Amino acid sequence: MSEKIFIFDTTLRDGEQSPGASMNMQEKFRLAQQLVLLNVDVIEAGFPIASVGDFECVRKIADNIKGAQVAGLARCSKKDIDRAWEALKNGENPRIHTFLATSEIHMRHKLKMDRAQVLALAIDSVKYAAQFTSNVEFSAEDASRSDMDFVCQVFEAVIKAGATTLNFPDTTGYALPDEFGAKIAYLIENIPNIHKAVLSVHCHNDLGLAVANSLAAISNGARQVECTINGLGERAGNTAMEELVMTIRTRADQLTVHTDVVTEHIHPSSRLVSTITGMPVQPNKAIVGANAFAHESGIHQDGVLKERTTYEIMNPSDIGLTKGNLVLGKHSGRHALKDRTEVMGYSLSNEELARVFTRFKNLADVRKEIFDEDVEAIIMDEIIHIPEVYELISLGVMSGSMKLPTAAVRLKIEGVEKEGAAIGVGPIDATYQAIAKLTGTSSKLLFFSVSSITGGTDAQGDVLVRIEDNGRVVIGYGLDPDIITAAGKAYLNGLNRLVYLQKEAEKK
Repeated sequence: MSEKIFIFDTTLRDGEQSPGASMNMQEKFRLAQQLVLLNVDVIEAGFPIASVGDFECVRKIADNIKGAQVAGLARCSKKDIDRAWEALKNGENPRIHTFLATSEIHMRHKLKMDRAQVLALAIDSVKYAAQFTSNVEFSAEDASRSDMDFVCQVFEAVIKAGATTLNFPDTTGYALPDEFGAKIAYLIENIPNIHKAVLSVHCHNDLGLAVANSLAAISNGARQVECTINGLGERAGNTAMEELVMTIRTRADQLTVHTDVVTEHIHPSSRLVSTITGMPVQPNKAIVGANAFAHESGIHQDGVLKERTTYEIMNPSDIGLTKGNLVLGKHSGRHALKDRTEVMGYSLSNEELARVFTRFKNLADVRKEIFDEDVEAIIMDEIIHIPEVYELISLGVMSGSMKLPTAAVRLKIEGVEKEGAAIGVGPIDATYQAIAKLTGTSSKLLFFSVSSITGGTDAQGDVLVRIEDNGRVVIGYGLDPDIITAAGKAYLNGLNRLVYLQKEAEKK
């Protein structure tokens, strides 16, 4: 019988640390609900002491989410641990996740502590956390670059102090798979009481090896993996949950382990994270990329048509990916839409369904064909959004080879309607110039991209922008059948995110 691998999802904590990927409370809670549908074992909801906003998000998730353990991160500090417990205490099985660096470079340059001090602080902190809950995790930050005998000493001591999960992170993404696997085996062989705790790993992807290192750890005895949807996280990100889970599922013959993840929710979850954070998935990304199940080669197409398994080692339906066939039209009713959204993995309230249905009908009036991707995009745009300080009321542009590009924009700014116009080098530039004047923003546009949700000249435009203001970089996302309108929405979404982050910073 295969052993279970516990999936510790840290999209809401480490994933949010991707530049520009900050989420508000509504977005975090919606994603937490999706993680429950995925059936992950642990949801790391945030770092409660980091800000008032983070504390409130962790508390809301712990208070309301059922079906998964909720974890909060805390440094080895009584103040941090107290704050984490205050946020977590009403959860089903709350986990305090405390951490302390064990590598010489971190101890010497960051902590200014020696080994004896680090050991004593780790023991005291775990003992303190264990007074609140029996579900305590201890992480040895930068463990992969630490002296292994010292890590063994710390881990043995914190187990005695009450830790039930031990995390061995590759914090800088430095390790190689064989090397990392050997370190896990060394821990198991040299910690006498290791059987009293679950051994976990948290791998970063700086060298593109996070999934490989996590699999090597599993093969050598690790039984929890900390990961994120789409591989989000600091720098190059973390172990991609979807890649790890589908590798375990697809190669169960070799790995002889399993997870409890409901894989049919992987694709909707990936799309949800991409939309919330404004960070698109690259087309050739494994499992969830747009090209993951695409076949252009004639030889490949012929093989797949004759027998899918000739070139597909996974079934697209296993991750919740449908073929995008026509499912709805302008004559479709609310019940048909509700049924379709449930098949796609979304559970909408009556109020949310009403808003999505209105948008769906508006789109159906101008589109002959409505695909799953269109419905999904409406859900993302309508249900998941940040507070709108700036709201687009109307937009009109005049452009052409013989005309000077001009845009006229009407916005609602904190409830007050304002309008203005501007000239630019093109219709989008003119739109952005007009919006900038009305909002008074001094932000700089760093990146702009546009793509279509589905095929055809009447496809919905999907615009992504990255803007910077006073050193703070955010992503903006906009969706509309009209590309210029989608671009305006994306810019305003980015400006609203800047306002949101500023307000969050003021709470600290």
